[in-house]
Amino acid sequence: MRALGMLTVANLRSYVRDRSALFWTLAFPLIFIVLFGLIFENTKFEVKLGFADEDGTPAGQQLAQAFAANPAVTLVRGDRAGMLEELRHGDVRAVLVVPAGYGAALASGTHIDLPFFVDASQAQQTSGAAQVVGNVLGAVNLGGRAPLVGLTAQPIQTGDLSAISYFVPSILALSIMQVGLFAAIPLVGDREKLILKRLGATPLRRWQLVGSNVLMRLLIALVQAVIIVGVGTLVFGVKVTGSLALTGGFIVLGSLAFLALGYLIASFAKTEDAANGMTSVVQFPMMFLSGTFFAIDQMPAALQSVARLIPLTYLSDALRQVMVGGAAFAPLAVCAGVLGGWLVVCFAIAARSFRWQ
Repeated sequence: MRALGMLTVANLRSYVRDRSALFWTLAFPLIFIVLFGLIFENTKFEVKLGFADEDGTPAGQQLAQAFAANPAVTLVRGDRAGMLEELRHGDVRAVLVVPAGYGAALASGTHIDLPFFVDASQAQQTSGAAQVVGNVLGAVNLGGRAPLVGLTAQPIQTGDLSAISYFVPSILALSIMQVGLFAAIPLVGDREKLILKRLGATPLRRWQLVGSNVLMRLLIALVQAVIIVGVGTLVFGVKVTGSLALTGGFIVLGSLAFLALGYLIASFAKTEDAANGMTSVVQFPMMFLSGTFFAIDQMPAALQSVARLIPLTYLSDALRQVMVGGAAFAPLAVCAGVLGGWLVVCFAIAARSFRWQ
């Protein structure tokens, strides 16, 4: 037992001497809890609702006033076509249409369903918007009788798409991020073991060494994409309705951007443990601030600003737009520009800072 205790103490001393690994080990849970605290502290769900009144009666006006009076609703009024276009561009979260005959149906006690247009690729935001709209309509249905007003949810996408279809692009984006970021860990490990130093002494040029690693990671990303989309298609009936060429282009661009970020981490991590910690610190905030798990527009303003800068936000958004016709967080050109910017900046810094030994 004494030998076990002495060996444990020796291992602890060795670990503590690695200041970088120690810092990231202690900093990671702190960053994690602060991040979640900022996301959920005093967070209130608000929905920007498009409202198209095709009835034009006092009943429709009263319904609009009821939504406008709800503090959780920002009402945007217009015609059906205009509101649906704003929904496709992500400017509103959902669109409620008051059809002709709404006022007459209420007056006669006849049930009527209101068309409720949503973006099914944004499941969390859609669910929250439906809950808020349902709460307002609940006041209309009070009176101890059968509900007069209901909702008919209509996704704006065309085609027969199952619910899992909308999660495939996000899963694909997450896998691409991990392939790129985690390239840092074995790279730092090879430097620690002096493998990079030995390779540098061979006739091989450094760009060839880097290029081979990049090509290998790109192939892994493409294989992952084929597996994810293939399983979704064959097992769960996912239907990819967009351009495969454009999808492949964003997969390659996203892979290169995250590989450049991984090389940037490897440039500053002195040990493999430190690289592991730094990679985790970068990875987890991206996962939770990119809109994959939590709606960006429900975050505090400061975190929304951060979300608009991170590359995973734009890779996920681009893949959703291209693959399943999801509503845009940003135009595809902007998504490509942000990913390209991350690629160029990270690669430039890594090229100047990377150490081979």
